[in-house]
Order: sequence, then structure tokens, then C-alpha cells
Amino acid sequence: MMKFVYKYPPLLSGILIRRYKRFFAEVELESGEVVTAHCANTGPMTGVCVPGARVCVSCSDNPKRKLAYTWELIDLGKSQPVWVGVNTGLPNRVIKLALEEKFFPELGFYSQVKGEVPYGVDKKSRVDFLLLGNDVDRPIYLEVKNTTLSEGNLALFPDTVTERGQKHLRELMALLPHSRGVMLYFINRGDCTEFSPGDAFDRVYGELLREGIKRGLEVLPCRFDVSPEGVKFLGLARLVV
Repeated sequence: MMKFVYKYPPLLSGILIRRYKRFFAEVELESGEVVTAHCANTGPMTGVCVPGARVCVSCSDNPKRKLAYTWELIDLGKSQPVWVGVNTGLPNRVIKLALEEKFFPELGFYSQVKGEVPYGVDKKSRVDFLLLGNDVDRPIYLEVKNTTLSEGNLALFPDTVTERGQKHLRELMALLPHSRGVMLYFINRGDCTEFSPGDAFDRVYGELLREGIKRGLEVLPCRFDVSPEGVKFLGLARLVV
């Protein structure tokens, strides 16, 4: 039986009324109360922002927060639930836990997991994770990308032009072959079994990813089952490039 990599705190159910000004989501809770929840995803949320859909929000008792609620999940299913994680702050936390538990044998041996490490020519960029082993192992620079867009069972990234994402690919390629560069796509829904770059949304990103693969960039399209209970790792999706 798959175990949870991460368990949500108790969540509240409701219906999405609207998302506005990027950072705000208006939700009607089951109690009938209408609340404003923080939306951590600043992107277009293509295909995963559907007014009238069932959603889940978390609630914080931190008095310093401007908004007590955070939008966590949306159900895009028809005959049965298809939960999609929309809190972009969560994938890196989940991956940190998964790396510490050695969920990904493809990465081989490493003994240290460091987060937000400066890298690149000017050291102004920060890689999500740097994995270090013994003195003879190449360091592993690993970048995480939250992935929610789908066409059928095909997960796609990105869902819009991302100059930042293009920059990350170029920076990872510049590290090769003296270091390992890994793009980990966090497929934040359990209904996708394949992954491909979203060429229709950012052609340049797709071209860079394919060029990176030719040069030795490693790609881990990781499938996760998300539900109001928590997040489980399903394994790797098939890479379609």
C-alpha cells in the first residue's frame, strides 16, 4: 500500500466562486459562509481554475496572516473525483520529504540535501535542491516544477510562456557534464500517466528541454496522487518528447 509522503491538516470543503487579482480565491464553504482564500499559484492556472468546482481550503490560526484560508485543492472530476493540487508552495516541501526518504532511485547515492542554493554564472539564481554524496560523486542540481495542466492522461508544462523556466533550463545545462542537472516535474494530479513539454504554450521552453535532454539533462516526471487526506507518490510518468 502506498504511504503518504505528506498529510494535509484538516481541510474545509467548499465551492469555488471566483479567482481574482491572481492571489485571491472566493470560496463558499459548506456552512454557507463565503471566505477569501489565498491563492499561492500566480500563474494562469490553465484548465484548473473552474468556478463552481468543489475545492478544499486550509485554515491557519496565525494572527499575523492577512488571510486565514489557503486554497489547496480543486476537484475536476465528473463521474469520480480528480483532485488537483493548486498550492504551489507545497511541491517543494513534499519533494524535500521524498528526497530525505530516498524515494527516487534514479538519483543514486547522496547523503546531503540542501535547499535554495545559489548557482549560475552570477550566483544570482537559486536551485531548489542540491544533492551531495561523497567526494567522487557529481553534485546533483535539482529543479522542481509544479505541473497541473493536462490533455487527457498527458501532463504538460508549462501552461504559459515562462522566461524564468527557460532560464532555469539554460542554467542547468551550463552545469553539465561536471555536475548532474535534473528537472523534476511534480505532476500534481493522479490521472496523468505521461508527460510532455507544453509546446503550444511555450515553444522555446520545449526546444530547450529537448536540447537539454540531448546534452544529458535528466528529467523526472513524478506522478502524485493528491486528495484531501494527503499526497502519495505514484512513480514516474512516461516521458514523451
